[in-house]
Amino acid sequence: MRLESAINAGYLDPDGINATEGSCEFVWKSYTAAFMDNQIRVIDHDAGDRTTSEGQAYAMFFALVANDRPRFDGLLRWTEVNLASGDLTSHLPAWAWGKGPNNKWGTIDSNSASDADVWIAYTLLQAGSAWKEPHYTWLGTALAKRIATEETAQIPGFGTVLLPGVSGFHNGDTYRLNASYVPLQLFLGLGRELPDGPWHQIAEQIPAMVQGSSPNGFASDWVEFKSGKGLIPASPGSYDAIRVYLWAGMLDSGTGERDSILKALSGMARYLHTNAVPPAKVKPEGGVEDPKSPVGFSAALAPYLSALGEKNLESEQMSRVQSEINSKNGLYGNPARYYDQNLLLFGLGWKSRQFWFDSQGHLITTWQGSH
Repeated sequence: MRLESAINAGYLDPDGINATEGSCEFVWKSYTAAFMDNQIRVIDHDAGDRTTSEGQAYAMFFALVANDRPRFDGLLRWTEVNLASGDLTSHLPAWAWGKGPNNKWGTIDSNSASDADVWIAYTLLQAGSAWKEPHYTWLGTALAKRIATEETAQIPGFGTVLLPGVSGFHNGDTYRLNASYVPLQLFLGLGRELPDGPWHQIAEQIPAMVQGSSPNGFASDWVEFKSGKGLIPASPGSYDAIRVYLWAGMLDSGTGERDSILKALSGMARYLHTNAVPPAKVKPEGGVEDPKSPVGFSAALAPYLSALGEKNLESEQMSRVQSEINSKNGLYGNPARYYDQNLLLFGLGWKSRQFWFDSQGHLITTWQGSH
C-alpha cells in the first residue's frame, strides 16, 4: 500500500476506520468527533462550551497536517465570521466566543490572543504553499501584518517582542510576556515567508525570553520585563509553560539557539529522573507546587526529552500516555479534556513524523514530503 493511501485511511481522513488505536491519526479522528460540532468550531466542554481562537488555530494546523482541506476551510470560515467580524484582514480574532451573561451566544472576550493569531497566520501561509492556494497566502500575509502592527512592541534595552494581546500587557516601563506564545520555529517560518516583517527580530529575542522565564530550569507561565531589572518570572509554570518544552523539543536539530533553549529548560528533565509524573505547577524558584499533571503534559514533554537524548525518560512518559487512553472514545485522560488532546496531537504527531519543522521554520508533513 502506498504511504499516501495508508495515511488517507486514517489521519488524513477524520472519518477513516483504519487508524490504529493510540496513534496520532486515531486521536485526531476522536478529537474531531468529541470537540467539533457541525459548524466546525472547536468546543471546550469544561469551559461552558466556549470556543477560543487558540482552539481554532490549533485545529487549522492539524487539518493542514491531515490534508483535510474541507475541515480547514470550515474552521477558517467559522473563525473569520465569528471571531474576526467577518474579515481577518481588518480584525484580529477575538480570544473567546460563547454564551454570555444574557444567555446569548457571541464574543465573550474581545481581546486578542497573539499566540493563536500567529498560529493562524503561519498555518495560512504554509497552507497556501502546500495546497497551492493564493488566497490562503494573501490572507495569512494580511493577518501577519496586522499582528505586526497591533501585537508587537519594541522594548528599550531588550528588543522586539510579541505582546500576548492588543491590550493589558504594557504599563509604563513594564511589559508582561509569555514564552509559550513564541514558538521559535513559527517566527523563523514567518521571517522566511515575510522577510520585511519583525519576525526575525522577535526570533532573536526568544532564547533570552525562555532563559529569563526559567531561572531554575523550569519555564514560568508569565514573565515581566521591567526597565533596569530585565526579565523576572511573574508566575509559576503550569498549563501555559508546558508548551515551552514542547516547542523547544520540536525544533530542528540544525536550528540556531536550540541547544541554549533546551539547556535553559533542564530542570524538567532533572526532575523526571527521580519522579515518574511531570509536575502540574512549579514555582519560579523551582519548588513544586502541584506534583500531579494531566496526561497531556507527558505527551508534550516527549519531543523535549527526545531532543535531550533522554530515551528512558521519554519511554516512561509515553508509557504513561498509552496507559491513559480510553478505548471507548479514543481520547486520553478521564475525563478527556480539550487542552490535553491538543498537547497529545502535537506530541504524538511530531513523534510519529506526521509533521516536523526544518531549521528555517518550514512545515513538512507526511503527505507532502519535503516539497
